[in-house]
Parts: sequence; C-alpha cells; structure tokens
Amino acid sequence: MSQMHESVSDFHWLLDVLQTIDVGILVLDLDFNIVTWNGFMENHSGIPPREALGKNLFSVFPDIPQEWFEHKSRTVIQLRNRAFTTWEQRPYVFRFRNNRPITGLAEYMYQNCTFIPVSGVRGEVENLCVIVYDVTDVAVSDMELQKANNQLQRISRVDGLTGLFNRRFWEEQLVAEFLRLSRSPHPTSLIMFDIDHFKTFNDTYGHTAGDEVIRAVARVTRESVRESDIAGRYGGEEFAILLPDTAAEDALQMAERLRETIENTVVESEGSRLKVTVSLGVAGWCDSFRNHAEWIKRADQALYRSKERGRNRVSTEEKA
Repeated sequence: MSQMHESVSDFHWLLDVLQTIDVGILVLDLDFNIVTWNGFMENHSGIPPREALGKNLFSVFPDIPQEWFEHKSRTVIQLRNRAFTTWEQRPYVFRFRNNRPITGLAEYMYQNCTFIPVSGVRGEVENLCVIVYDVTDVAVSDMELQKANNQLQRISRVDGLTGLFNRRFWEEQLVAEFLRLSRSPHPTSLIMFDIDHFKTFNDTYGHTAGDEVIRAVARVTRESVRESDIAGRYGGEEFAILLPDTAAEDALQMAERLRETIENTVVESEGSRLKVTVSLGVAGWCDSFRNHAEWIKRADQALYRSKERGRNRVSTEEKA
C-alpha cells in the first residue's frame, strides 16, 4: 500500500513539475493529435486543455507550416533520434505573442524547439514530444548586437559627410577589382573628379556652404551611378567612381551626364543659391598597369587635363 502511495505521489509530483516548468511541453500521437498540453502552452497560447487535448495540432495552430512540421516529425520518428530547431532557423514554431517587458519590442516569442521520439513499453515509437523554449531575451540581444555591429561596419566604410564610401574602403574595393582584372581581364573604368574652385566656396560663403556643396555633389553622384558601381569620397572635394564591366567610351558618356547634372544643380545655403561644376577624368583599365595606384594616377592625369582646359569638362587619359 505504501508503494502505491509513493507511486501516486511521484506521479502527482511529476504532473506538477510538467505543469509549472517554464518550458512548453507538447506530446502528440502519430496522427498529430494533442495528448499532453502543459501550463506553459496554455498560458502563452490562451488555449485551455479542454480545447486542445485530443484535437489535431494543425487545427489548433493553423499557422504552423504543416508540410515542414510533418517532415521534421517523421524524420525524428523514423530515425528515433532527437532534432532541433533554433530561432535563427525559424523565429518560432508556435505563434505566441511576446509578453516580456524587457524585450517588448519583439512582437512574438522567439523559440528554440526540441523534437523527441517517445517509445512505448514495446519499444515502438508511439508519440512525439515537442519541448518549446522561450529564447526571446537571447534572440533580441543577439539581434541588437548584430544591428550594432552592422552600424559599426557601415560607419567604418562610409564617409560621414557624404554617405559615399570613404577612401579606405573604396580603395580596398579598387584593389580587389584590380586583382580580378589581372586574372580575368574585362573592360572596367575609373572616374576621378573634383569640385571646381572649391576653395572659393569656403572663402566666400564659409565652410558650412562648402559642406553643403560637397553633400550636393555626393547626392547627385549616388543618384547617377548604377547599383554595381562603387562611388567614394577620395578626399576633401575629390571623388572617385569605379565602373565594373564598363569600357572607357561608356564611362566617358556617364561622366558627361554626371558633369551636366551637377552643373544644373543649385545648392542652397544660408540664403545663397550656389552653382557648382566639376572636372572629371576617365581611365580604362590597362594590362600594363603594375598596380592600382597607376590606374588612379592615369585617371588623375585625365582630371588635371580637364582643369587645364578650363574646368567643367571631362577628359580621358588618351587625349586632351
């Protein structure tokens, strides 16, 4: 009799643990009908046991991707081995709303889930147990960290004044492209340009106006380049654009469109309406270049030809 009482006591103790433990415990039969539904599942779903037990899982949770869930479950049952799903793979299996104040920005509970085959007395798998862990705090922390890392990475790549790539990152891209061209040559061009008489803007209107001019030129540049082009602020009032898969003749046309658009741009600064022009140099890649610096030098030489010819124009490295 005492053994019976001990067994009953152990059974009630086990049930109490299952009901109060801070993880979800869901047991299904092989037809995906719900056999066990603990307090965690009830509290977070708002569905009491009487509305869940004996019901098919997919009728209780119609938003669960049934094909995915059945495939994962069948694999667990056939192999008699546990399987896992993490929030990185799938944010949640059960669509529970997040109710934690600290991570309140998350709309739904992020979950890790464990799928466990449950064998009967004859050794055959008769049920599937799914354990649900609330990992919202971890997930939100990881995402915030990733967001911060992405912001730091962006800051390390982007020029603060213009939003274009900074010189260091832009030149890294140029070096990488130069190495690719050395292995597999194809038409690629480089445009270097700077703002004409920029010192005059600073001396006449002040550095604030100078910054506005630089930002305006950068904005036009961003709007003019293709998604595959790599535009950067090379330094001060000088800019650079790498144009992959672009012959010098096509780059010359693009540079001319950019020059014309900038010439027609009016920069407003502290009540003044400023007109700005740029001088540009275009250099196509050549297999005689020993390094990327020679390519930059060739485009710079073309830029200075534009300066010598009166500014507000485009020149190539071959001709004045």
